[in-house]
Amino acid sequence: MDLSNLNPPQGAKKRKKRVGRGSGSGHGKTSCRGNKGQKSRSGGKIAPWFEGGQMPLQRRIPKRGFRNIFKKEYTIINLKDLNIFSGDEVITIEKLRQQGLVKKIRDGVKVLGEGKLEKPLVIEAHKFSKSATEKIMAVGGTAKVI
Repeated sequence: MDLSNLNPPQGAKKRKKRVGRGSGSGHGKTSCRGNKGQKSRSGGKIAPWFEGGQMPLQRRIPKRGFRNIFKKEYTIINLKDLNIFSGDEVITIEKLRQQGLVKKIRDGVKVLGEGKLEKPLVIEAHKFSKSATEKIMAVGGTAKVI
């Protein structure tokens, strides 16, 4: 036995179905499409979401809520994260970005009062929560609104 004697196993190679090549082929006349209807015509495709005239899914499901296009989305930072800075330092948004605390500034930066601030800092941000302002003032720092 050598390479010239090799053949594929029985049933491995199947002939292609040639439609529309006469009645003798068994696939002539209507070319396996049946007689009438959308699927028998050329270009007659049915969209994947079509449900045969039944009310479509996207119209059956109740519509709920809305998206407020005017909503402001702030990047938040907590007081406990600001303890890496030395005391009496002015903390701007650029310094926060350099330290990797703020990556993307959306509509501004908001400082929240989670954690404890250990040093008096001058913090510049777009917004401060009430608890954050109280904690900054208690340590002797200042909260500047940009």
